[in-house]
Amino acid sequence: MTNLFCKKISWSLGLMGVLLSGILLFAWSTTAEAADRGNPYGGSRGGAYRGSPQHSPRAVQGGSPHREFRDTRYQHNRSYPVHGQAYRKVPHGSYHAHHGGHHYYYYGGVWYRPYGAYFSVIVPPFGLYVPFLPPYYSTVWVGGAPYYYANEIYYAHQGAGYVVVPPPKEEVSQAPPPAEDLFIYPRLGQSEQQQADDRYQCHRWAVEQTGFDPTQPPEARTRGTRADYQRAMGACLDGRGYTVK
Repeated sequence: MTNLFCKKISWSLGLMGVLLSGILLFAWSTTAEAADRGNPYGGSRGGAYRGSPQHSPRAVQGGSPHREFRDTRYQHNRSYPVHGQAYRKVPHGSYHAHHGGHHYYYYGGVWYRPYGAYFSVIVPPFGLYVPFLPPYYSTVWVGGAPYYYANEIYYAHQGAGYVVVPPPKEEVSQAPPPAEDLFIYPRLGQSEQQQADDRYQCHRWAVEQTGFDPTQPPEARTRGTRADYQRAMGACLDGRGYTVK
């Protein structure tokens, strides 16, 4: 009788142990699932973020994945963060600019401005200078001069770098202007961007030297002739490593 009673007690204790273990396991699973639902990036914290590679999950304000738009103007076809979106930090290696008493940061064609503890994606003010163009851009031509476009922003060559300018009011062309009967060959293997910059600088110099500007109507030309302008253009481009005929 005593042995039977002891066996019943042992069996009851074992059953209670199994039930208690099941309850604890269920509670732990429910807590983990709830934690995963609270993580906006899915999975456990520190998991892979499926957004843009420029920003880590910790950089997104409010914990929600950032939104992008695709800029298709001038066949640019690149994606950028939506304007107004905020991040806790800017990408590593951002260029720091100071303009009009404010600080700006520039990376990959995207401009940021600090607001409190966050950095907001913005449209930069006109006149803001940057020493280099975005890694991807589209070259367009306005009045014979090259402009560079990316992320709904236009840049024009200025000094040793580029400046943010208003959208052109004149007609924009994606094809370069006629070569004015000049054949120009890059002897030094200059890139397309370098060729456009050199040609624009030589155009400005030739206009200053001759007073003839082929991109302006005849009444705006103060002096000189087309032949004078072409000779000046040829001399300038030859000095920059081009063969001109």
